[in-house]
Amino acid sequence: MKGNILTVMKKELKRLLGDKRIVINAVLLPGVLIYVMYSFMGGALAGMFAPDAVPPQIAAVHMPASVAQMFDAAAFSYTDLKATDAAEIASIKSQIAAKEFELLLVFPADFDTLVNEFDIRSTTTTAPNIAVFYNSADTNSSQIYAQVFSMLDAYEATLANKFDVNGGEEVYNLASDKDRSGQMFASLMPLLLTILLFSGCMAIAPESIAGEKERGTLSTLLVTPLRRSELALGKIFAVTIVGTLSAISSTIGTISSLPQLTGGATDGLPLFYTTGDYLLLGVVILSTVLLFVSLMSILSAFAKSIKEAQTYMTPLMIVVTLAGITGMFGEAMERPLAYLIPVYNSVQCMSAIFSFEAVQLHVVITLVSNLVYCGALVFVLTKMFNSEKVMFSR
Repeated sequence: MKGNILTVMKKELKRLLGDKRIVINAVLLPGVLIYVMYSFMGGALAGMFAPDAVPPQIAAVHMPASVAQMFDAAAFSYTDLKATDAAEIASIKSQIAAKEFELLLVFPADFDTLVNEFDIRSTTTTAPNIAVFYNSADTNSSQIYAQVFSMLDAYEATLANKFDVNGGEEVYNLASDKDRSGQMFASLMPLLLTILLFSGCMAIAPESIAGEKERGTLSTLLVTPLRRSELALGKIFAVTIVGTLSAISSTIGTISSLPQLTGGATDGLPLFYTTGDYLLLGVVILSTVLLFVSLMSILSAFAKSIKEAQTYMTPLMIVVTLAGITGMFGEAMERPLAYLIPVYNSVQCMSAIFSFEAVQLHVVITLVSNLVYCGALVFVLTKMFNSEKVMFSR
């Protein structure tokens, strides 16, 4: 009995490890992809929390000596303003709202004296309040606000709650409803859309080529007078149409359910997107679906069955998910050359569109590069259709 088990085990190991496809997909790729994914995410997170090369723009009114010492220790430079500079203060608030300035702190006059004299048991007087104006839709502003708020909160704890931060009824978050809505959608939708697009294509693409190959019906098409390039384009376009319809349905469903998905965090924010925004998003989605279908068609043609094709697509899905995650880290990439990277370019375009910062040049580069990649993949697929070894391997 023991000898029989060893015989079967040796036979299976020889079959499994002798198949290069299994070794690459089951043994080598998982480790490589996990290393790349976590290395990338670690670098992205480090970039988010690393100090900016350009120091933050901070202005303060009546900066007290106690807080000034903490600012100096944290290496935060600031512009000291006078309370009488009403026009300049209003200008800075407008700049914060426009994401051109990071932070404005307004202290009561003689802040340190008021803090020392305040009795926390008093019911007739209120604690001195520090007004900190920021823009939650601006990454730099929200980061420096979090640091300053944490610093003031720690200082407040040492004084037994003798002052408040943003304790009044004034609006301190100067981000507009449009900016807050764009920030929320930009942080969620690119990743969700990318996964939905890929999943929709993955559900139908293997059936088109690998399915027919497994059933033996593809060989019938290959012996017809039909050109192999026409066969490749016909299948890709058909799957693209179905994949696009699936993407449209998924997009509508996702946007409609977003208030429930975020647990009411939208706070009743309306949608500010125009017809032009939806058209830009539509062409980016269409080119992305076409790219996904072209990639999956190559893998399907290489596979012997639907199950094998889906196995090949699993590592690709990890890469696509990783690209989708990049849309959650800060603002969209500004370098045009970055939009030559497939999938990543689509995610960055979606992020820019949802945050109302789309650049037409970036969208054009994305569309053209995606179409070029699709053309190259169709050429490869045509060559694979012409290969008897690839198409008739069962």
